[in-house]
Amino acid sequence: MKLSRRALLVAVPALALPGLARAADAADPAETPRTLGKPGAPVSVVEFYSLTCTHCADFDQNVFPTVRHDLIDSGKLYYEFYDFPLDQVALMAAMVARSLPTERYVPFINALLSSQDTWAFAHGVNYTEELAKMAALAGMARPEFDKAIANQKLKDWILNRMNAAQQRFAIDSTPTFVFNGPKAKDHREVGEVPYIVFAHDVTAVGG
Repeated sequence: MKLSRRALLVAVPALALPGLARAADAADPAETPRTLGKPGAPVSVVEFYSLTCTHCADFDQNVFPTVRHDLIDSGKLYYEFYDFPLDQVALMAAMVARSLPTERYVPFINALLSSQDTWAFAHGVNYTEELAKMAALAGMARPEFDKAIANQKLKDWILNRMNAAQQRFAIDSTPTFVFNGPKAKDHREVGEVPYIVFAHDVTAVGG
């Protein structure tokens, strides 16, 4: 999904832009990395994605399961999900996802990406209420949900981090993948990358 500068300016306030620091040092569990695989894998990749991006949903449903089975679970690839919400609905969803226990993050975003037409895009839908229903299925009670979507600190953290990533990598669409390995640094792939290209990039970058 192409990044709308107007939508981005509406969503993102004027905040100080820190360096693209690793979130591993964060004291708040909501601000820690959401990853899959072995940290010592020869290649790592960061997926910049938005929960209302249809291209991200297509990749998640049609390509990612094979990537996970063949590359992540086999120890070849360390994978990080990086919130890059392109609108207010995606931002709220990202805040809820990060407020869940870490082990529920990936199943929850998979569920959201596979049901965008239900909670985000249905005609006349109240996306807050639909998102609350999805969160409840993930074990989040309504008071916790209300607290999550009102968490200004988490909102600012996501938007600051998004701004920093946009500045560093000039991201203008989602999904965008940034690979790092022994033979390449910050190698980018953009869009619904098919598995064969994804796997080739991992092999080429990792050696």
